[in-house]
Amino acid sequence: MSGAIRETARPAHRRADGRFENPWPGDRAHGFGELMRWRRERRAKPPVPPLLPGTLPRVASSFDRPRAAPETLTATWVGHATTLLQIGSLNVLTDPMWSQRASPLSWAGPARVVPPAVALDALPPVDMVLISHNHYDHLDEQTVKGLQSRHAEAVWMAPLGVARLLRRWGVRQVHELDWWATDRVADAEVACVPARHFSARTPWDRGKTLWCGWTIANDGWRVYFAGDTAYHPEFGQIAERHGPFDLVLLPVGAYEPRWFMGSVHMNPEDALEAYGDLSRGHPDAPAPTLLPIHWGTFRLTDEPVTEPPARLRARWADADLPGGALWLAAHGQTHRRERPG
Repeated sequence: MSGAIRETARPAHRRADGRFENPWPGDRAHGFGELMRWRRERRAKPPVPPLLPGTLPRVASSFDRPRAAPETLTATWVGHATTLLQIGSLNVLTDPMWSQRASPLSWAGPARVVPPAVALDALPPVDMVLISHNHYDHLDEQTVKGLQSRHAEAVWMAPLGVARLLRRWGVRQVHELDWWATDRVADAEVACVPARHFSARTPWDRGKTLWCGWTIANDGWRVYFAGDTAYHPEFGQIAERHGPFDLVLLPVGAYEPRWFMGSVHMNPEDALEAYGDLSRGHPDAPAPTLLPIHWGTFRLTDEPVTEPPARLRARWADADLPGGALWLAAHGQTHRRERPG
């Protein structure tokens, strides 16, 4: 019919009311009653003993200043989901978090068990910042303001709905993307990809903004930052569209109890399954290097903070995967790869 307006199908991850949700069958958000059940279970357990000094050491970083060469890829784990990536000549921060507490309150909420391993003033020039979602352990107001004052030319990449908050905190350059959208920043190709999680900063805004992972291609390198996610069916598709990857950053902590956390966080076994999906996406390419993140910095859930890397290392060996492809990092440690030739 002439002049008719053609409706565009609503993406599966967007609800009719404009909020976002995980689109996969059987995915269900936990309610207040289940949160209270978890809290009751935690109170019934013996108190967690304090960490002994040196249990989670910090080491000196060795990233390149001011930038790496095009043939170099480095990853420096600052803590939790915060990593400084040098993807050739591009300096990228993932989910920057430098505050003492992952909370809207300065005196309550999850506190760091390890301080940030790199000082804000010690960072090289930051070209790009990747934000995966709006939870307090991944998006921190004081950190954002501190970075913006020091690196005013940085481009911030955010999922739908998050740019408004970043601009309120003074960020000048924000690119906001939906799942599967791509953008180009200077010479880098950046893609927003699916994650299985949720968003909220208050009891009333759940799902108002999107959550995601990111891929970046620059100087011949390809990197995938999964953000904060449970296992989901799209890892293989992410690799097919945007791989093969040289480096993948997958979360491996904050997973117990599974009945509550299994729908939002991966454990080491889930992360290995996701890693397999990412590797199978390009069977003729070398398997990517894995940097495990989202453990050992905040005590968010019930597993011991030192358990994720130990479990991952054991499962990695059980799977007979190459030891050099697992970059288990101490806080502050820099890993690097050089492209042959």
